[in-house]
Amino acid sequence: MADFLMPSLGADMEAGTVLQWLVKPGDAVKRGDIVAVVDTEKATIEVEIFQTGVIQRIVVPEGEKVPVGTLLAVIAVQGEVAAAAPEARPAERTPMVPAPAPPIPPAAARVAVKPAPAPAAPHRARISPLAMRVAMELKVDLATVKGTGPDGAITKADVERAAKAPPPAPAPLEAPAPVAPRKPAVAPIDRRAAMRKAIAAAMARSKREIPHYYLGTHIDMSKAIGWLNAENLKRPVTERLLYSVLLLKAVALAVHEIPEMNGFWIDGAFKPSEAVHAGVAISIRQGGLIAPAIHDVERKSLGEIMVSLSDLVKRVRAGVLRSSEIADATITVTSLGDQGVESVFGVIYPPQVALVGFGKILERPWASGGLVGARPVMMASLSGDHRASDGHRGALFLTAVERLLQEPEKL
Repeated sequence: MADFLMPSLGADMEAGTVLQWLVKPGDAVKRGDIVAVVDTEKATIEVEIFQTGVIQRIVVPEGEKVPVGTLLAVIAVQGEVAAAAPEARPAERTPMVPAPAPPIPPAAARVAVKPAPAPAAPHRARISPLAMRVAMELKVDLATVKGTGPDGAITKADVERAAKAPPPAPAPLEAPAPVAPRKPAVAPIDRRAAMRKAIAAAMARSKREIPHYYLGTHIDMSKAIGWLNAENLKRPVTERLLYSVLLLKAVALAVHEIPEMNGFWIDGAFKPSEAVHAGVAISIRQGGLIAPAIHDVERKSLGEIMVSLSDLVKRVRAGVLRSSEIADATITVTSLGDQGVESVFGVIYPPQVALVGFGKILERPWASGGLVGARPVMMASLSGDHRASDGHRGALFLTAVERLLQEPEKL
């Protein structure tokens, strides 16, 4: 048997609420299947399973909030499922005694009787995870909500509309019942305050436990921007690239040269990661940041990274992510250039050991080959964990990022 526990979906998560189970006891599951939807302070997460087997028992019901590490379900892994089945015993032989033939009814009575149709299983409307979360906050009974989404799916707008609708008038009675005093409405959860508290706890832990060091350098982006503009002219509008995909690919290739930047500090030791899962810092509409991962960035083309990035931003804004996207990031990349920030010196997200920041691209005087001219220049920074690397290795890493951005056609 294997235990399926409430996962830790980031250093700032202490507990989660099971919004929905997508499996039931007896269902077969395989590694990577999404089996539950969990709500955290930051987002609604589709939780994947990492065991192949059969769901034996669900321990935590829908709607219950439990701490990280709590047993959610029990799984019978492959091999145990077959062993758990009782062995079939050979049937004992008994003498065959022919049963008397039933009397033949008259022809008039031989009328085919159709069996009664089995009652149809109750239809369960599809509900988006975001709608579930809003319904819990606003105390809305989803059984009373009519869905207007595709195939009758209940959406966030449907839940909010139901919350604002007046309660149905009671049926008239012969004698009016005494009116009970109305209970005060339950205030919705202050999600923004909860998120700020979670982020503050994670960043306080980071600054308390991680000995940070900081490095920065200026990068001439003229070659990268020139190549990007020419490349986008060859692409349809819907497939054009943002310069942020160049930054992500450059970081992913640079950590292969300086592997101390890519991995985790766990149990007092650095554990490098061969794959590069780049966590991308994305702002959330209700405030705060979340840094889900784009997997295997070093293996993807620039076009594939662009598709992954667009999909990730869309789902972050909708509040729906997968657990592997939250837990798997091996290095975080943040860019605040679109907010007008010239430099970023971030706080490392534990248990990662590095964070790369990029600022706004500005026209600056730049000397090259004995000549001075205006060039588009960007500030790149590194926040490193001194337990896993030092300033010398960090400087080599930033140098590698700069060199790669000077040859954008090779990314």
